[in-house]
Amino acid sequence: MNDCLFCKIIRGEIPSTMVYEDENSFAFLSISPNNHGHTLVVPKKHCRNMLDMDEGTAVSLVRAVRKICKGVYEGTRAEGVNIIQNNEAPAGQAVFHAHFHIIPRFTDDGLHNWDKDVPYKDNEAATVAGNIILKIDK
Repeated sequence: MNDCLFCKIIRGEIPSTMVYEDENSFAFLSISPNNHGHTLVVPKKHCRNMLDMDEGTAVSLVRAVRKICKGVYEGTRAEGVNIIQNNEAPAGQAVFHAHFHIIPRFTDDGLHNWDKDVPYKDNEAATVAGNIILKIDK
């Protein structure tokens, strides 16, 4: 996609601080980091998000995320790491080229993961699980 921000970064049309590249993946530091070392990992092949991604791209991307995660963890001397991947705007996706965020975490860094708990009503979990099971591509 010619106008995609991450495609332009991959092609070198927009500068980035690259930390990893292989045949299928590209990783660079976020320009709006939650903590120093916050890294974005993207497939070189344009896809909107995980819902649009073919299996081969997903497998190679997760392999890269695993490698980079260790580098971010050790390279920043983090105490933990979040790996986040958002799909569509209501889930927080702002750039519509699939990407994983690898965020180094530190005790008392002020970041909060989930600030809300929505419990199931009686028998609701079984219904929701059943609906999900029916839609899983087997």
